[in-house]
Amino acid sequence: MPLITIEKAEKFYDGWSKCYLLHLLDRQGRRRTYQIEDHGAVASVLPYDPERKVAILVYQVRPPLIFAGETERLYEAPAGVIETEGAEECARREALEEAGVAVTTLEYLGSFWAAPGISTERSSIYLAPYSIADRVTEGGGLAAEHEDIEVHELPLSQLAEMADSFQISCMKTFVAIQALRQRRPELF
Repeated sequence: MPLITIEKAEKFYDGWSKCYLLHLLDRQGRRRTYQIEDHGAVASVLPYDPERKVAILVYQVRPPLIFAGETERLYEAPAGVIETEGAEECARREALEEAGVAVTTLEYLGSFWAAPGISTERSSIYLAPYSIADRVTEGGGLAAEHEDIEVHELPLSQLAEMADSFQISCMKTFVAIQALRQRRPELF
C-alpha cells in the first residue's frame, strides 16, 4: 500500500498555473487535505562563451519577489515552461527568445524539483557553449508575453563572485553556475 493515496483532486484555480486541493488518505486511514500548484516542467539554460569567458543572464521583474517584500528583479539563466517540445528544445527556444543566442550544444546537468512541498515544477538544467556569432537577436523575451527582460553578458569571474556572495538567488541559476565552475574551472 502506498504511503498516501490521492482520493480526489479539486481544481480551485485554472489560469497559467493550476491550483488543486488534494484529498489524501494515509496508510493508517487518516484523511487530510493538501494544496498544490501545477504548471508543468521547465527548462533552464546557462549560455556561456568559453573563448571570451562570459555568460548570459537575464534580469527581469518577478512579482512573487515583490509580494515577499524582496527586490523586484533578479539575475536568472533563461528559462521557460516546456510546451509541446522536449526539455532540450525548450532550453534552445528560451535561450533565443530571452537571451538572443542560438545554442546548439547542450550539456544536461539534471532535472530538479523546484519546491516539492507545494509545486509540481521540475526544472531540467543545461549548460550551453556559444560564440559571438551565435548572438543572433537582442533577446529580451516575447512582446506577446509582456516580458520586461534585460540581457546581461557578464564575465564568468564576476558570476563566481556573485554566486559566492549570494547575489545569485535563483536556485536553478546558482546550480548552473556552480556546475560550470566545477566542470570548467579554467574559465573562471
